[in-house]
Amino acid sequence: MGDDRTTLAGVAGEARSLLRRFLERAAPATARAYSADLADLARFLDTSVETAVTSLLQGPEQASRLALEYALALRRRGLAPATVARRLATLRSLLGRARELGMVGWSLELPSAEEVEAALERSREPGSPYLFPRHPEEVDRLDLQHFALREALGANFLAPVEGPERVLDVGTGTGQWGFEVCHRFPGALVVGFDLVRGKPDHPPGYRQVRGNLLQGLPFRDESFDFVHQRFLTAGIPVVAWPGAVAELVRVTRPGGWVELGEPAMGGRRTGPATEHLQRMALELAGSLGLDTGDAVYGALDRYLREAGLEEVT
Repeated sequence: MGDDRTTLAGVAGEARSLLRRFLERAAPATARAYSADLADLARFLDTSVETAVTSLLQGPEQASRLALEYALALRRRGLAPATVARRLATLRSLLGRARELGMVGWSLELPSAEEVEAALERSREPGSPYLFPRHPEEVDRLDLQHFALREALGANFLAPVEGPERVLDVGTGTGQWGFEVCHRFPGALVVGFDLVRGKPDHPPGYRQVRGNLLQGLPFRDESFDFVHQRFLTAGIPVVAWPGAVAELVRVTRPGGWVELGEPAMGGRRTGPATEHLQRMALELAGSLGLDTGDAVYGALDRYLREAGLEEVT
C-alpha cells in the first residue's frame, strides 16, 4: 500500500510540475486561456485538473483517444469547430512542453476536423451490431484488408462481369473497392453504400450513399448490373441474412450478378494468444446476434437461390 501511495504522489507531483512550467512560460492572457481550457477538460472528465493532465501523460494512444472524445463532447455542446480546434491545440501545446521537459517521448496527434465531424455523425446513427470499433484508424485496417484480399484472389471480383453501367458495393467501408472498379470501368456509375462515409477523394464515377442495409436499400428494383458485398458477418445478425440477401437480389437486374464474400470461421491452426482473442471476439459477436460459427458461410448459396437467383457458384 505504501508503494502505491508513493507512485500516486509521484504522478500527481509530475502533473503539478508540468502545469506550473507550462503556464509560467506563457504571456498572462495566454496562460489564463490555457488554464480555462484545462479546467474545461477536467470538468469533462469529472476530475481535477491535475488528474486530467495525468490522464494525458499515460501514452500516445490514450491521449489521442481522450482528445477525440473531448472534441466530440465539445461539438455536442454546440461549440464551433474553430473553438474545438483551439482547445485541442492547448492539449497539444501542453504535451509539447512535457516532451521538452523529458516527461514523455512522443507528441500528441490530434484528430482532424474531418475526423471529428465524421465521428460526430457516426454517434448520431441508428444502432447497428457492427463488431469492430468505429475509430479513425479503422480506415487503415479496412484498406489493408482490401489490398490483402485482392492479392489473394488476384482480382477485385470473380463474377464474369463485362461493361457494367451501374455497380453497387454494399458495406463499402472506405470505398477503395469501388474506386478501383471505377478505374476498371470508367463509364460505369459505382455506388458505395454504408453506414458511414468512405474516403473523400473519390473518382468522378463514384457516389456515396449512407444507410443501413438492415433497414432496406434505398434503390429501385433491378437498378444495378453488379452488386457486391463482403465481410458483413461482423455486422448482420444471423437471422437477418436471408432478408439482407433478398434486398441485394431485388436491386439486381435480370442477367446481372451478385457476388458475396464471407469468411469461414474455423479450421485454422493458431497459437494460444490468438485463440484467446478469437474466444473474446466470438463471445462479443454472440451477444450481438452475429454468426459465431460457419452458419452464414455455409448458407450463402441457399440464401441466393431462395431469393430467386440462378447459376449460383
